[in-house]
Amino acid sequence: MKKTQLYLLALILAAIGLGWATYKWQVLKFPLQPDAEVQVWTIQARAEFQAHGGPNTVQLQLPGRGVSDVPDFLVLEERLISRSYGEQITKSRSGRQVNWSVRRARGEQVLYYVATVVRDDHEWVDQSRPRLADAPTLSEAQDAALDAIFDEVKAESADIATFAQALLRKLLIDNDSDEARLLLASHSSLNDKAEFLASALAIRKIPARVVHGLMLGESTAFAEPLPLLQVHNEQRWVTLDLRDGSEGLPENYFLWSRSGKPLLAVESDSRPQLSFSVQYNLADAMVMAKRRSEVRNRDLIDYSLLGLPLDAQSTYRILLMVPIGAFIMLLLRNIVGVKTFGTFMPVLIALAFRETQLIGGVALFTVVVGLGLLVRFYLERLRLLLVPRLTAVLILVVMLMALVSIVSNRMEIQVGLSVALFPMVIMAMTIERMSIAWDERGSSYALKEGIGSLMTACLAYLAMTWDTLEFLIFVYPELLLVLLAVTLLIGRYSGYRLTELLRFRALAVDEPKP
Repeated sequence: MKKTQLYLLALILAAIGLGWATYKWQVLKFPLQPDAEVQVWTIQARAEFQAHGGPNTVQLQLPGRGVSDVPDFLVLEERLISRSYGEQITKSRSGRQVNWSVRRARGEQVLYYVATVVRDDHEWVDQSRPRLADAPTLSEAQDAALDAIFDEVKAESADIATFAQALLRKLLIDNDSDEARLLLASHSSLNDKAEFLASALAIRKIPARVVHGLMLGESTAFAEPLPLLQVHNEQRWVTLDLRDGSEGLPENYFLWSRSGKPLLAVESDSRPQLSFSVQYNLADAMVMAKRRSEVRNRDLIDYSLLGLPLDAQSTYRILLMVPIGAFIMLLLRNIVGVKTFGTFMPVLIALAFRETQLIGGVALFTVVVGLGLLVRFYLERLRLLLVPRLTAVLILVVMLMALVSIVSNRMEIQVGLSVALFPMVIMAMTIERMSIAWDERGSSYALKEGIGSLMTACLAYLAMTWDTLEFLIFVYPELLLVLLAVTLLIGRYSGYRLTELLRFRALAVDEPKP
C-alpha cells in the first residue's frame, strides 16, 4: 500500500472517531469526566379544586416533550398522579395538555404533574400558526384612550415587533399617563395585563398571544408562573418580557405553555388553584446524558454499549482497555526500543495486575518466574523435547501458584491469594523463553528482556486503570478508531529507536583534529 493511501486511511479513521465523539459530547451532552454533574430541576404542578358530586373534567396545559418543543431545556421524565381519574395526553401544534376525567367526585380534589428537566442547547423553531386574539370590549372613553396611545406608538416604531414593544412600555412600564391608567383599571395581575395587550394588538391585526413559563434557579416551594407576550411579525414569533420590554426569552426561563389557553381549566370549579414548586439538584451527568439520548433517539442507546446488560458493560469496560495497553507496548517497542518476551504477554500480565494491584502483582510475578526458572534449568538436563518440556513447565507453574497461595494464606497475606489470576500459559511461556534467552544470549540479555516485559506491564497497568481514561473509552469507544489511525502511522516507521541512539552516540562526537 502506498503511503498516500495509508495517510488517507488514517485520516478517515481519525475523522470518523473524533467526529462521532464530538457529536456525543457537544450535542448529546455526554460528559468527559466520570464524576461530572449537571443541573436538574424537578417541577411539580399541583391542581386543587372543588368537585360537586357529578362528572368532572380537568385540563392542564403541559410543557413539550420533544427536542424542538421547549427552548434551552428538555423534559426527561414526567409523571401524572391522579388517583381515580382517567388521564389522556393530547398534542397539537400549540402544545400539549392532559385531560383528567372522572364519573363522580365530591369535595376537595388534588391532582399532580411532575416533570424532570435539564438544560439542553438545541435549535428551537416555533411552528405554531399565528392567530388573532379576541378584540377587547371597551367603553367610548377607553377606545379613545387606546387610539391616542396607538398614534403615539406608531410614530415611535418601525415594524410590528417595535410597535408591540412600544405599546408594552406605554401601558406597563411608563404607565403614568391617564390613558394607561384608564385602560388597565380593571386589570390588576400581570397575566391580565398581558391578555389585554394581546387583545389590543388584535385591533391592529397583529397576531399576539400570552405564553407562560417558570424561572428555574434554586429550589422554591412556591414558584410563580411568569407570563410573556409573543407577537408574530409575519415571519416568526417575537417574545417580549413584560417586566422591562426586552426582546427574547429571559435567562433560565422554562417555557411551560404557548397554547394561549388558561393553564388550568376545571368543569366543576370556576376558580381552581394551580401552584408550582421547583426542586433543584445536581445529578450524575452520564445518567442524564443517557436519558437525554433516549428522548432524542432511543436507537442511539439501544445500539450502543450503554444498551447492554450491566454485567456485559462491566466486561467491556475491561476489554476496551486492552487496546490501550497494546498501544503502550507498541510505543515502548517500536519507538523507545524496549525488549519484551512475546508480543502481547505484557498486556495480559497488566490485566492480571488489575486484581493483584501493582506492587503485589510485581512481587508475585517475580517469585513465580524465578522459581519456575530454577525448575526449568533442571529440566534442561533431562533433554526433553519442546512440547513435553512446556507441558512440564506448565504443570510446575500451576503447582508453584498453588504453593504461593497456600503459604500466603497461612501468613495472612491476602494479595498472595490472587496469584491464580495470572494467565498460566503465559507464565509458562515466559519461563521457557527466558530460559532459552539465558542459554543462547546470556543472563544479561534474558534479565533485560524480563525487566522490559515487567516495566511494559506496569506502564500498561497504570494506563489501563486510569479511571478517566477508562470512562472515556467506554463512553466514547469510537476514540479507538483514532488509536487505530495512529497505530497504522507508527506501523510504517522503520527508523532508529530511542535506545539505539545511545548505542551510536559515539558517532555524534567530533573526532579530534590531527
